[in-house]
Amino acid sequence: MTILFRAFLVLSRLPLALLYIISDVIFLFSYSILRYRRAVVRENLKKSFPEKEEQEIRKIERKFYLNFSDYIVETFKSFTISYTELRVRVQHLNQQVFEDAKNENKNVILLAGHIFNWEFYSALAKMVPQKNTFPVYRKVQNGFWENEIKKLRNRFGNQALEAKEVIRHIFRNPNDGESVYMFVADQTPHISEVTYGLNFLNQRTPAFVGYDKLSTRMDLVFVFCEMKKVKRGFYQINYHRIYPDGERFVEHEVVKKFHHLLENTINKRPDNYLWSHRRWKYQDAIKNFDISHQNAVK
Repeated sequence: MTILFRAFLVLSRLPLALLYIISDVIFLFSYSILRYRRAVVRENLKKSFPEKEEQEIRKIERKFYLNFSDYIVETFKSFTISYTELRVRVQHLNQQVFEDAKNENKNVILLAGHIFNWEFYSALAKMVPQKNTFPVYRKVQNGFWENEIKKLRNRFGNQALEAKEVIRHIFRNPNDGESVYMFVADQTPHISEVTYGLNFLNQRTPAFVGYDKLSTRMDLVFVFCEMKKVKRGFYQINYHRIYPDGERFVEHEVVKKFHHLLENTINKRPDNYLWSHRRWKYQDAIKNFDISHQNAVK
């Protein structure tokens, strides 16, 4: 495993211009030859966009595999990419939200979706005025890769937290405006943890609600991360603060607003979303289905 990983790191040090040639090969194999999860992608797209014609669905599908292949090589590159190059490739807009949170003495909860390329958030640790940045990740069963992925998340001064630890960590540490927690918040909860669902992309969708529980118990700043692929290898992240309709957030308000904002982002460029996962496999396990979220954002 160590020898394989060393070879992987050598590959990672290649310029992205060369890695994108590898991406083109990955696209050829995954889309045309291996047909990696083509049935899953097609089904997800058809159910999410019932109004679109077959030809348009196929066009989105093909572009998705191109972006997915770029995501793979960009993730390779994330192990060795310099801070300087990452700053050139990713433009961070509306960083004032972090200054405002610090001035208000409130910690920040960043909510991102599986929009390519979410691995490129890591440079934010060196840019925000807060002392601590905590990317939240799901534990990997393989011990070797668990360690390496955690090191990847910890680049540039981050302190990665496993998903099962993060809520406890937030409650136990001061809410003083010095910490930023970074969630990829459209994760599918395990079937045993499905308690709440909403209408997302025209489908009954189980929603992870851990961060939503924080909103009603602590006075935190919640921020939606709008990722945009400008062109190959270059991205913009626009940070939008999520405000409560009333004086404070009520139950499920943040999770509804997050999914509404994410849905708007996906509709602008659907080929940039991760369609190859079985996002809707636990629909029947939803105990509390909310039909109100379409009007959740003001």
